[in-house]
Amino acid sequence: MPEATQVNAMFGRIAERYDLANQLLSFGIDSVWRDRLVDEVEWRRPKSVVDLATGSGDVAFALSQALPDAGEIKALDFCEPMIEQAKSKQRHSEDTRIEFSVGDILSLPIESARADAITIAFGYRNLENRANGLSEMKRVLKPKTGHLFVLEFSQPHPVYRPFYYYYLKTLLPNMASLITGDKAAYEYLSESIEAFPDINGISRELRKAGFTDVEAIPLAFGSVALHIAKA
Repeated sequence: MPEATQVNAMFGRIAERYDLANQLLSFGIDSVWRDRLVDEVEWRRPKSVVDLATGSGDVAFALSQALPDAGEIKALDFCEPMIEQAKSKQRHSEDTRIEFSVGDILSLPIESARADAITIAFGYRNLENRANGLSEMKRVLKPKTGHLFVLEFSQPHPVYRPFYYYYLKTLLPNMASLITGDKAAYEYLSESIEAFPDINGISRELRKAGFTDVEAIPLAFGSVALHIAKA
């Protein structure tokens, strides 16, 4: 698993160009994945929502728009420059409902049994200790009724895999270098995705952590998956 201080420093370096890089390198498909996540959350009508590894806040803003009746939306990231990007976007928007703050998933500054829903989009892979992270998420969720939503890269269908990894390991880092000036950050991205468990492996991790009713929805030929589980 990745070393936390290195991941923090890496995201800090690319924070200002993070959104642009995501849009260009995913060819805009990242918004489709985010919309599917938000749709699944909206269907369950949570009143209290926590978005972890919020980055520049795109998921949090989408949740705020989709859940007008939610009384509380907290968004946390352990990388302060990313939170500053989110707060900057908030200052230029009309959305003042979200509480953005710096926070580490491995030691969440949130009381137990507080949230109806926790979302984490493309941040689970970066945890230094995924088991500890899941334990904290389960603690914060309301027992029996709270839901966890994990949107993350996965292992694609075998037919698609050679093309996917050629793009991921060869084209993407070079393109990212032009956009962000930080090739190493996106070399880490490709390496972390290649080493990450597949859809079944993550489902097993969720069950081992005590989550129930685990379901997994493959997206983009399996290269991305949305996992949903009950605390």
